[in-house]
Amino acid sequence: MTQHSQTMDRVLVLEMVRVTEAAAMAAANMIGRGDEKAADAAAVEAMRAALNELYMDGTVVIGEGERDEAPMLFIGEKVGNAPGKGPKIDIALDPLEGTTITAKAGPNAMAVLAVAEEGNLLNAPDVYMEKLAVGPGYSPGIIDLAKSPTENVLAVAKEKGVPPEEIIVCVLDRPRHEKMIAELRTLGCGIMLIPDGDVAGVIATTDPDTTIDLYMGSGGAPEGVLAAAALRCVGGQFKGRLLFRNDDERLRARKWGIEDLDKIYDLEELAKGDCIFAATGVTSGSLLEGVKRTRDGKITTESVVMRASSGTVRWVKSEHRRG
Repeated sequence: MTQHSQTMDRVLVLEMVRVTEAAAMAAANMIGRGDEKAADAAAVEAMRAALNELYMDGTVVIGEGERDEAPMLFIGEKVGNAPGKGPKIDIALDPLEGTTITAKAGPNAMAVLAVAEEGNLLNAPDVYMEKLAVGPGYSPGIIDLAKSPTENVLAVAKEKGVPPEEIIVCVLDRPRHEKMIAELRTLGCGIMLIPDGDVAGVIATTDPDTTIDLYMGSGGAPEGVLAAAALRCVGGQFKGRLLFRNDDERLRARKWGIEDLDKIYDLEELAKGDCIFAATGVTSGSLLEGVKRTRDGKITTESVVMRASSGTVRWVKSEHRRG
């Protein structure tokens, strides 16, 4: 066994599930209450407490924002109970992916976490990222951000052996995507519009049950790294390019050590080495069941945890006693 896999073994795969479960159960108390901030704060606090119980020297590389914007789980924050002694782990997290969804009791809200050895996750600034993803089983380089949405759909359709009308593309329902949606409609393919939660949207391309072939459009760069970590574990291809709205955002990217602002990132450049990805459903969706309370006072959760080095995907159903 290499030193590299030993490091990740120390941070047990199932420990990561405990962390996402804690965040999901805390956020679930706020489902449908119309208060996004309170839902997010509950998830953040629970996730941080669970991370600090783990034997590791962890650093948040993708978190709730920069130090001056986020009270906890900010970028650069140290977590774990063994600073200087435990394995050095980089952590990308979104304690509540889908705050609006949770506040409105919509589908697909999750608590999400990815970990890798130090230096193996892109330290992405909190800007937008143009994303393009396809599930496993296609030849390398089948998708390309330099090509149009039409060209990407036609390439996938040809290799899948179906007409473009049978391809389904997942897109975040935002005004900024109107032109792309119009182009896809002209082509005649199906479009699944999602209100929020693009990590779930990207991962959906890897699951045949969802019938989603491609993910396209722009969303948060941090979520792009989280989704890339998941795809590293289960196969699939991902392309990402950072989008900057102003000089302030460009300056922020340079501060994080990003020199080439126009670079198109591949999967391995966003999440390298052995990654572990874990997610627990907050509200039920295409990927996971949400947190449920049973009549006898128990709480049930459903999680998925994936590991890149072994390619294993575990589905974890847990029953928790209240309090």
